[in-house]
Amino acid sequence: MPVTAVVGTQYGDEGKGRIIDFLAGNSDLVIRFQGGNNAGHTVVNDKGRFHLHLIPSGVFNPKSTNLIGTGVVVNPEALLKEIEELELSGIDTSGILVSNRAHMLLPHHRVLDGIEEESRGSDSIGTTKQGIGPAYRDKTGRNGVRIGDLKHIDYLKSRLELQLQQVNQVLSNFGEPLVEIDSLLEQCVNWSAKLSDRIAEPIPLIKDAVESNQRILLEGQLGSMKDLDWGTYPYVTSSNPTAAFASVGSGVPYQHINDVVGVTKAYQTSVGEGPFPGELLDQIGDKLRDIGKEYGVTTGRPRRTGWYDSVAVQHSIWLNGMTSIAITKLDVLDTFEEIKICNSYQLPDGDIINYVPDTPVLEKVTPLFETWRGWKQPTTHVRRWEDLPQEARNYLERLQELAGIPIGYVSVGAEREAMFAV
Repeated sequence: MPVTAVVGTQYGDEGKGRIIDFLAGNSDLVIRFQGGNNAGHTVVNDKGRFHLHLIPSGVFNPKSTNLIGTGVVVNPEALLKEIEELELSGIDTSGILVSNRAHMLLPHHRVLDGIEEESRGSDSIGTTKQGIGPAYRDKTGRNGVRIGDLKHIDYLKSRLELQLQQVNQVLSNFGEPLVEIDSLLEQCVNWSAKLSDRIAEPIPLIKDAVESNQRILLEGQLGSMKDLDWGTYPYVTSSNPTAAFASVGSGVPYQHINDVVGVTKAYQTSVGEGPFPGELLDQIGDKLRDIGKEYGVTTGRPRRTGWYDSVAVQHSIWLNGMTSIAITKLDVLDTFEEIKICNSYQLPDGDIINYVPDTPVLEKVTPLFETWRGWKQPTTHVRRWEDLPQEARNYLERLQELAGIPIGYVSVGAEREAMFAV
C-alpha cells in the first residue's frame, strides 16, 4: 500500500504545491498533516492559478478525498474563505474534510501573535502574525479548543471560558480590548453551521484507506530548516514539518510511510529572520527574486535568496529519511553564466564542517562554494531528462551526488505539465 510523504528540505517555499498537485492525480486520499494558514502552496494547472493555505493540494483531483489533519491548527474563517474561492473557480469541494481533532485557531490568537512579535523588537522572529504560535501554545498547554467541538456547543463554551481567562489577562496587560465570550461563541455557532458536515473522525477514514490499499499522500507545510526542534530555533515555525510528524499529524501509522519525497529548489529562499548561510544581498540575489517571483504567498513579503545549500539539504534528508528529491524552479537559473553550490561551512576558527550546527554557531559560519557553468538557454519546454542542456544535467547530477539519493522529479515551470519524472 503506497503512502508518500512530501516535505520541504529547505526553509519553506520550495514548491511543494506543484509536486503534490502532480502526485495527487494518482492519490485517493491527501492529508495535510501540520501547520496552519501562515504559509501557502501555489498550484498552477489547467483549472487556473491557486494559492492554498489550509486545503490540501489534492483538491484538484475530483476522485480524491482531502483531509485537513489532526496536526493542523485551523482558522475556520480562513478555511471557509478558501472553500468559497475554490467554488467560485468551479472546483468541486465536496471532498474536503477536517479532522475533528485539529485545533481551532481563533481571532484572538492573531491578536496575541501580533502583540508578541512587536514586543520582541529587534529580536523579532519574523512570524506571519496569523496566530499559529499562540494556537499551538494553547494546544500544548491543554487549553485549546478543537474543530470537533463545533458540534458540541455547550462543551465548546466551557472550553472557551477556560481559554479566555488567560487570553484576556494577557490582552489586559497590553491594553487591548478583551474577548467577549458571547460574541466569540456566536462566531463559533456560525462556523458550526457551515463546517459540521465536513468534520470527520479521521481514524476510520484512514484505516479504511490503508486496509483497502488506497494511495495516500501526506502533505507538509514549510521546510525542515523551520522545524521546531531541528530548524534554526527560535526562527522556526511552531510545529514539525518533517516526515516523522507526518504519521502523528495525519494518523497514518509510521510503518506504512514507504516513500518520502523531499522538495528542493534549484537555489534557496527563506522568509523571516534568522541565520541563512549563502544569502545573496546583491544583484544576483535580486535577479533570483525577480525571475523566481519570490514573494510570500501569505504576506507578500520579499523572500531572502541564496545559492543552493547542500549542507542544509543533507541535514533534511537525514532527518526525514528521504527516498528521493524533487528539484523545482530549475528554469529560474536559465540565464545565469555561473551557478554556485554551497558544499560546506567554515567556522570562525577555520574548521570546515558538513552539518548544520545550532543557531549561535550557524549565525557565524562562512559558506564555501563550488562553481558550475550555466546553460544559458531556456528549459521551460523540456519534458524529459534527456532533453535538458548538458550543463543543466551536470548541475542536477552534482545535486544528486551531494544528496546521496536520487532525483525523482524535475520542475521547469509553475504549470502542472512543466513537471517530469526522472
